[in-house]
Amino acid sequence: MWRVTADNKNETGAVAVIVAILLVVLLGFVALAVDVGVISSERAQLQNGADAAAIGIAQECARSTTSTVPSPLCSTTSTLATDLANRNALDGKSTVRSTDLSTPGKVTVTTVSKEDGAPADSVSLYFARALGINSAKPMTRSSAQWGTPTKGPAILPLAVAACKFDIPHDGLRGTLQVLEQGKGCGSVPGGFGWLPPNPGTCTIVVGTSSEWFGVNTGASAPTSCSAADFSKVNNKTVLLPVYDLASGTGKNAAYYIKGFAAFHVTGYQFANIGWTAGPTVDNKSITGYFEKFVSLDQAFELGSSPYFGASVVRPIL
Repeated sequence: MWRVTADNKNETGAVAVIVAILLVVLLGFVALAVDVGVISSERAQLQNGADAAAIGIAQECARSTTSTVPSPLCSTTSTLATDLANRNALDGKSTVRSTDLSTPGKVTVTTVSKEDGAPADSVSLYFARALGINSAKPMTRSSAQWGTPTKGPAILPLAVAACKFDIPHDGLRGTLQVLEQGKGCGSVPGGFGWLPPNPGTCTIVVGTSSEWFGVNTGASAPTSCSAADFSKVNNKTVLLPVYDLASGTGKNAAYYIKGFAAFHVTGYQFANIGWTAGPTVDNKSITGYFEKFVSLDQAFELGSSPYFGASVVRPIL
């Protein structure tokens, strides 16, 4: 058996060689733990920035759907992308490599790293330098889409007459008006009508693919709707189904659902259920105004229904 002794000159420095080899391996593991963590953190920040930028730009594009002059924030040079990307970086720095709007109704934002003293689009590494790797180039991408809602829940089971819709072409909201159940326009019997809610609830899911919905034009609010249900719309902007045709009368009536409109409720009165932010409201009436509104509610399906001021934005996962 060999022994490592001071007299065994053939084995002098053997421990130093082993330590040197193990040190390289150890540095490799440290680099894997620390530097991969740096890259992961940077990538997460970039992804958050790309997500925020994509949603933000999609909202701006949705708001300017029918405007004569589109918003400058809905463009490939939108400053909103850089602003939102930087806000999601811990050091406040990132680079938006591209904002792609080539596909109608869709935006894709690509973000990369930005660090003072580091190569372009890179983040500095530390222990990995011992292995000759000085930096890394994380890159993330996020997409969002926008369009008109074609199906979703009505917070109150009512539909609004399309002929009451009022938003100036390049405006954000219409004038304050009163929607009365018994007073319509043209061949439409009323300013709004109640749809049959889901059993035991005060809500209904409406889709333009179903189109015709039975309705009782002379009925009061559904008995399943309480004051608490109505209070959910107090001073709120809600998406309401819009109808433009009606057939039949009374309990045999039906409405043709064409799309959704955003209506800001300022008051209502139905028998003993009422609320107002202003003047007294007559019975069977709703006051408020239509406005351009972008919803992030995932309960609404996105499609290509006629535009009544309401849009839906959602991330593309």
